[in-house]
Amino acid sequence: MSNIKYILGHFDDPDVMMHGIDKLQENRIGIYDVYTPMPIHGIENKLGYKRSRLPIAAFCFGITGTLAAISMIYYMMVYDWPVNIGGKPYLAMPNFVPVTFELTVLFAAYGMMFTFFYANHFFPGRAPRVMDLRASNDRFVIAIDAQQNTAHETIDSILRDAGAVEVKHNERKYVSYE
Repeated sequence: MSNIKYILGHFDDPDVMMHGIDKLQENRIGIYDVYTPMPIHGIENKLGYKRSRLPIAAFCFGITGTLAAISMIYYMMVYDWPVNIGGKPYLAMPNFVPVTFELTVLFAAYGMMFTFFYANHFFPGRAPRVMDLRASNDRFVIAIDAQQNTAHETIDSILRDAGAVEVKHNERKYVSYE
């Protein structure tokens, strides 16, 4: 078994990289990931990524914020310290719509942020998962898992035929910023 963990194909142009993805998929070569310096429309469909479940998490956190606001208002205004203000009922909900809305938005925003950080492994002190530092600067990189795809010479020739500027064999899993 070789030491090579990933085969990286570097491209200068996003359209050429998309053509490279097509060529690899025609030859039934699995793509580990694609790293680009900018968002590319339609690449997630081409790679077969599923739709994000972050909106579901946002809804759940928003409902949690709404319930927290209503229960907090009920506890403070009805149970703990009921005050008769101008003959109004203790739980006059139209007065508390702004507080309920703000807590809903607060819980949804922070919940989505923490969910996104958890799903993408963005923890404090964790080294970023970067295959090649030029992928965030000026190159488009296709990473292919070399352990699953054993025909390395074939993959190299397919990437070069598709227009890759450079083909590298990465022996380490990730490159750190150090």
